[in-house]
Amino acid sequence: MKNNRCLQEYLNRGVLVAAHRGVAGGDIPFNTLAAFEVALQQGADIIETDVVRSLDGEMFIFHPNQEKNHLNQDIKLTKMTSDEIKKVRYVNFDRNITECPIPTLDETLEYLKGRCLINLDHGWRGWFKDMIEVVRRHNMVDQVLIKTPSEMEYLKMVEELAPDFMYMPVIQEKDECSEIIEKMDINYVGAELVFATEQAEVAQPEYIEKLKSKGYFLWANAILYSYKVQLSGGHTDNVAVTGNPEHGWGWLIDRGFDVIQTDWPMMLKDFIRKRNK
Repeated sequence: MKNNRCLQEYLNRGVLVAAHRGVAGGDIPFNTLAAFEVALQQGADIIETDVVRSLDGEMFIFHPNQEKNHLNQDIKLTKMTSDEIKKVRYVNFDRNITECPIPTLDETLEYLKGRCLINLDHGWRGWFKDMIEVVRRHNMVDQVLIKTPSEMEYLKMVEELAPDFMYMPVIQEKDECSEIIEKMDINYVGAELVFATEQAEVAQPEYIEKLKSKGYFLWANAILYSYKVQLSGGHTDNVAVTGNPEHGWGWLIDRGFDVIQTDWPMMLKDFIRKRNK
């Protein structure tokens, strides 16, 4: 029995807004319970977040290898015990320490239970089994979307450990995995498409229609880690929030994307609402 009912209920709403690491600002850092609450208050349908494992095996919410940026310390959470991690606090944009701890995956799942879809990222780095076990323990398989790179080693991992989880591969530029996944025991529900230009195979209307005709949802990344690394062919948050939302988010919607990941969920939600009128 595949756990897709919750996902379909959300997709029936129309284009979904995925909040990238929640919403940060002022004294509230990304990937904290406060950031997730702000995102939900702003209308996000999906919370995208990151997971990492402590030295003694507990799962935490944190983007791997970003300790210097978000904690202002030369440390590695993967080399720290859970007790040590729980004493650490995030810093804000001015590098001042905040009251925000690094939440555990257990805390985060319970906080978001029944409130939104949850996309867990980076579990494929070496702690996938642990992440899956935590989600199962909270009985939240129907609320969690998992994703991995599209290489075979990761697909086999999903098939072995999480065949009932809602799964989406990250497909970059050209699709060389869909036909393979369809022959595996994987609950393939959608795909995250990454493309540097509009000319990429995965950005073409024919390809998008092909996947949608099979019932898959499509996820676009309007976010930018760096302007030098385009994830959605130039149709970005930056373009949208600085005066041209039609060229940013509107293009992605018209191209057929069902989910847009953003750092500006309230503005995107408002754009979608106005556009639907």
